[in-house]
Amino acid sequence: MAQLLRFDPGGAYLPAGGLDVADVASLNPLLTSLRDQLCVAQTGLVGSAAPESDQVQPTEGAFYQVPERLLGEYQRLRQGSELGRILVVTKTMMAEVDRVVVVASGCEQLGVRALLEACCQPYFNELSRGERGSRPRLYFAGESLDSDALQGLLHLLGAQRGHRATGVEDSWSLVVNSHRHDSIETCIAYQQLVSALEENCGGHEETVRRRLLCVVGSEGRPLEPCPDQPPTVFSVPASMNERFSILSAVGLVPAALLGINVMQLLAGAADLYEHFRVTPASSNIVLQFAAVNHLLEARGLAITRVLHVWTGALQAAGRWYEHLLAMSLGKNLRGATPLTISGTCDYRSRMRQHLQGRSDKIINHVMVEGSRFDTLPNIDKRMDAESTNASLPERLASEQLHAQQALRVAGRPSTNLFFPRVDEYYLGQYFQMMMLATIIEGKLMGVDPYS
Repeated sequence: MAQLLRFDPGGAYLPAGGLDVADVASLNPLLTSLRDQLCVAQTGLVGSAAPESDQVQPTEGAFYQVPERLLGEYQRLRQGSELGRILVVTKTMMAEVDRVVVVASGCEQLGVRALLEACCQPYFNELSRGERGSRPRLYFAGESLDSDALQGLLHLLGAQRGHRATGVEDSWSLVVNSHRHDSIETCIAYQQLVSALEENCGGHEETVRRRLLCVVGSEGRPLEPCPDQPPTVFSVPASMNERFSILSAVGLVPAALLGINVMQLLAGAADLYEHFRVTPASSNIVLQFAAVNHLLEARGLAITRVLHVWTGALQAAGRWYEHLLAMSLGKNLRGATPLTISGTCDYRSRMRQHLQGRSDKIINHVMVEGSRFDTLPNIDKRMDAESTNASLPERLASEQLHAQQALRVAGRPSTNLFFPRVDEYYLGQYFQMMMLATIIEGKLMGVDPYS
């Protein structure tokens, strides 16, 4: 197993306003029991008994087993597997179009945005087709009822021209996440865009079919209206909640279109689940993250949960976690209010609030230890000679250390989650960690995180 994400809860252990090491240690037996219940449910060993509450979920929809299952099927069946079929269909689409619109809302859309921002070049859509490796630009719809935004997208796609595309540069396609049909925003965007797609394809039904990919529940069907010829459909288990679906076809189809290494994404998630399954509670990063955040909220010390991502590449990943947490645990007059802030600018603008405002927050820092690109020097001539010679990552590390020290002096709890670098493998770990931690936290709170 390659290196995992690292979690350091040390900043939450404070003499006042925080926790004691013994507080979290006392939860370890319960955490171990909850973890074992979840893992046993995954094997189906207790699936025959009627659950008393939410402790046993349908194994078909168990999000945490999906990565290992998909990878195993691909190793055995290659193009005959679900993952192999995704790779074949998306490779064909990549060669035909220069733009793809993902129609989705909530966690489904934010998860795909997280994949784009974390795994692609920061200005991916602005690059030429050659610089993008012939991968299509990616756009989003279905998250709001903003008429101007949808009109702007239709204009960008050339829908107002009302004629068939003449080449790859003018051609586009749709990926529709519709395994849950309860979003009016998604339905309206789909209806507008599928009509424009038919025009872009010149009314050619076979072309429309190739350029319309639908991800539906195993018992569902694509949204209406639909072209007369059925579109390409990928399914996810009907029992899989959309908040926990990012490592299924919901996220893999757009990721494959972007040229993202979906094998590494799934491998990271599978390795994190193996860590969760076998590692003792005292050193299990999923269980420790859930325990620290739960105890602080349960004691009224942190009813606001701030995820501070220190790189813009993880900003959408932070907002994805916001939605996951709010929709899973915000019920029965319970649940911390989640908030994401990004980089040094957000920190400075909120520093006074964090250090001198209401003492009701935990700051969960997310830090990246390695850069994707060659590091830039700090050329600010206003700095002293020693500071000027520091690289930007070194300056950032200094800001992070200052933030941690200031929070500790002020008696404000914090934790650190470390990415060795931002790539598919570690993003897969992050998705899996946060989903598992949310389930464990829901069980500690006594609420159903799936509902």
